[in-house]
Amino acid sequence: MTAPMHLASQLAVNVLDARSLLTAFGALGVGVVLFAETGLLVGFFLPGDSLLFTAGLLCTDTADRAVHLSLAPLLAAAAVGALTGAQCGYLIGRRAGGALLARSRSRRLHEGAKRAEELLERYGYAKAIVLARFIPVVRTVLNPLAGALEVPVRTFTLWQVAGGLVWSLGVTFAGYALGSSIPDVDRYLLPLVALVVLVSLTPLLAEVLRSRRDARAKGAQQ
Repeated sequence: MTAPMHLASQLAVNVLDARSLLTAFGALGVGVVLFAETGLLVGFFLPGDSLLFTAGLLCTDTADRAVHLSLAPLLAAAAVGALTGAQCGYLIGRRAGGALLARSRSRRLHEGAKRAEELLERYGYAKAIVLARFIPVVRTVLNPLAGALEVPVRTFTLWQVAGGLVWSLGVTFAGYALGSSIPDVDRYLLPLVALVVLVSLTPLLAEVLRSRRDARAKGAQQ
């Protein structure tokens, strides 16, 4: 493949499709996507969970050899992207306050901010920062929100590192372990990724149902 054709294929990548991202950019793409998803509000739509899981699958010998990743560089890229992204988001929140979020017209982003604030109020800083890693959109907005709310730097850094490592390495290892145990795992890639996305959305759906239940209970008492 010539250089112009290779560049064109990279520019044509589908950022919402984990397989497309990994084919174009490999492990480096994982780090960049996780940094954008956890550090920049514009990255809230990126497929962090499915990307990590799919990347783990593609590190195994049973996966499609056309897209094969090495586990060690992948883990390093995932960890660096997740940790530096969260810290960057926090610093943006400290400097800009809620201004960036207030300017956004994305309903999904504002709903994520509401869930993030509820997590902080309900569980406290440590548990909320760790739990947010496993909730799409919330893991994007909680970091700048924590900065805007002036969560202590040491507290935020400690727990975002703990949560970031558990999330990024854990989901990647889950994909790797499953890929290592299932022959021709590529046949099941789409349903497996769909399952990962569904599981990752479960905490958010549970919070939505809880909020609606609490709202109905308050309405009945009035």
